[in-house]
Amino acid sequence: MQQARITGMSGEEDTHCGASSYVSRGWPHSVLWRLGGFFFLLLLEGALCLASPSGPPGTNNDSNRPYVNIFLSTEEVKKLLGLDAELYYVRDDDVNMYALSFIPPIPSDISTLYFSWHSKNKVEYKLGFHVENPTAMDQPKTNISVQGEVPRSRSVFRVDLICSGRVDEEALVTVQLNLTINPKNITVLNFKRRKMCYKRVEQPDPPTIPIIDPNKPVVDPASAPTTSTRVFYISVSVCCAVIFLVAIILAVLHLHSMKRIELDDSVSDSGSSQGLSQPSTQTTQYLRADTPNNATPVTSYPSLRIEKNDLRSVTLMEAKAKVKDIAISRERVTLRDVLHEGTFGRIFHGILLDEKDPSKEKRVFVKTVKDHASEVQVTMMLTESCKLRGLHHRNLLPISHVCTEDGEKPMVLLPYMNWGNLKLFLRQCKLAEANNPQAISQQDLVHMAIQIACGMSYLARREVIHKDLAARNCVIDDSMQVKITDNALSRDLFPMDYHCLGDNENRPVRWMALESLLNNDFSSASDVWAFGVSLWELMTLGQTPYVDIDPFEMAAYLKDGYRIAQPINCPDELFAVMACCWALDPEERPKFQQLVQCLTEFHAALGAYV
Repeated sequence: MQQARITGMSGEEDTHCGASSYVSRGWPHSVLWRLGGFFFLLLLEGALCLASPSGPPGTNNDSNRPYVNIFLSTEEVKKLLGLDAELYYVRDDDVNMYALSFIPPIPSDISTLYFSWHSKNKVEYKLGFHVENPTAMDQPKTNISVQGEVPRSRSVFRVDLICSGRVDEEALVTVQLNLTINPKNITVLNFKRRKMCYKRVEQPDPPTIPIIDPNKPVVDPASAPTTSTRVFYISVSVCCAVIFLVAIILAVLHLHSMKRIELDDSVSDSGSSQGLSQPSTQTTQYLRADTPNNATPVTSYPSLRIEKNDLRSVTLMEAKAKVKDIAISRERVTLRDVLHEGTFGRIFHGILLDEKDPSKEKRVFVKTVKDHASEVQVTMMLTESCKLRGLHHRNLLPISHVCTEDGEKPMVLLPYMNWGNLKLFLRQCKLAEANNPQAISQQDLVHMAIQIACGMSYLARREVIHKDLAARNCVIDDSMQVKITDNALSRDLFPMDYHCLGDNENRPVRWMALESLLNNDFSSASDVWAFGVSLWELMTLGQTPYVDIDPFEMAAYLKDGYRIAQPINCPDELFAVMACCWALDPEERPKFQQLVQCLTEFHAALGAYV
C-alpha cells in the first residue's frame, strides 16, 4: 500500500500502515444495486489501509499539523455504488496514493462530482482542471474560487463535468488540487475521472410555409416547362444510385468485420498469460471489448446445443446420431483411475490411443454411466456434454470424442487437466491452508477469475448461455490454467448443489439469478450473476453459498435485497465486483468484457503493491 503524509513542518513522507480503515461499511436490509458505472468499484482500493500518525517523540508538533480531510460522502458513494460508505483520499493529513491511482468511469447521466473537505489549521489551496479530449468535454466548472483556503468546518465543493455534445467519445478529466501549508510544503492531489460523452441530437427545424402573394399570378403546373420534370427525375435517379452505393459499402464493411472477428477468434494463445499480469494499456476506453487473442484454431464440428427444457424430448438414438461424426472405437480407450463417482455416473482418468499411430497415447477425462443408469440419464449425459461443442477458446473445454457403440454404455472424452475439478481443488487448498498458507495466493485466485470471465465473454459474444456456471463445472491444470466445462453429470456428482423446487427438475438454486428462479428466464446477464457466485467460491476456497438458506426461500431472500456475506480477507473492491453482478435488474449488471478489464486491472495492482 502506498501512502503519504501531509505534515505541518516539512514535506517528509510517512509510509507507516496501521489498522484503521478508510471505509466504514454498513449494509442495509434492502440493497438497491443502482450502479452508475460498473468500474467505479475500483475506487474502494484506496479503502484498504490508513495509518495514524506515529514516529519518535518530537518529530511532529500536533499543534502545527493542519489535519486535512478530503473524501467522498456516504451519499455520494451510495449514489454511485449503492453502498453505505465514506471513501477517504486524505484523512488527518494521510494521503492514500492507492485510491488516487485508480481512474473510475462516471456514467453519462451523472454530470456533477461532490467532494467533502475541511482542515483544522490554515491550508491554502489552488484548484485546476485538465481535459485530455476537449472536443468531447468543455472545461469543468466549480462553485468555489480557484484558489483560497481550505474551510475549517466540513464543506462540500462541486465540480461540473459538461460534455460538448459534438462527438461520441470518452473524456479523461483531471481535477488537480494543490495544498500549501508553507512555501516548502506543497502537496499535489490529482483526482482523475473518465466520462463517456455523446453527440447531441439536433432537433430538425420545423418546415416553413411559403407565403403566397395574392397579387402574384399563379402558374398552372400543366403549363410548366418540361425541363424541370427532367431535372426532377434525374435528381431522384442520382439519390437512388447514392443510396444503392451506400448499401453496398455497408454490406462490404459488415462482411469484413465478421471475417475480422473470426480471424481474431483463431489467433494463437501465445503470450496471453503475460497479458493478465500487465495493467491495461487502453485505460482511456470505457467499454473495452475482450478481443479473443487467446483462442486456439481447431477444426469446427457441427454444434449440438439442447436447452434444458428440451432434454426429455430427445431420444437416445437422436442424441447418438448428433455426435456420430466424432464417435471413435471403444478399443482406443483405456480406463484407469476413478476420479469422481456419483449415484449413476463416473469420471475416469483414461488413455486415448492415436488412430494412425497406436504407440502414441493421450491422457483424457472419460465421463460415463454405470450399468443401472436409465436411458433418460444416458441421454441427458450425451446432450449436456454437447453444450460447448463447436466452440474453441483457451478457457473452454468442449468434448473431443465419444464412444456410442451398441451394447456398451456411452463414453464422453475431454482433454485431461492435471488438477481436475476446480471445486475439489479449492477444497483441497483449504484443507492444506493450515500447514501451507502460501499454497495459493489471492493473486492466483483473481487470475483464475479472469480466465473464467474470458471464457464467458467468448460465450456471450457467441450468444451461448451456459445456465450452470460454477466452480464445479470448471477444471484446472498444474499451470493454474482454468477452463469452463459443460454440466454433464454435475447433478449426480454434486447432488448437494442442486435442488428440486417442486417441478421435478434439479436446478443450481444457489447460483441462479432472481429472474431465473421466478420466470425460468436465462440470459448472459444471469450467467453474470452466476459468475459473481463463482468468484465468491474462489475467495472462500470452495465453500457452499447461501448454505443456511432454505432453497425454497431463495427467491424471497434475494428479492428482499439480501446477498452472501463478504468472505474473510476478501478486498472490498473485489466484493464490490461480486455485488454488482448480483444487481436485481439484469440491465444493471456488468458485461463479461467489463469484468475482464476490471479484474485484469485489479490483478495488475495486486502484483504491483502486494
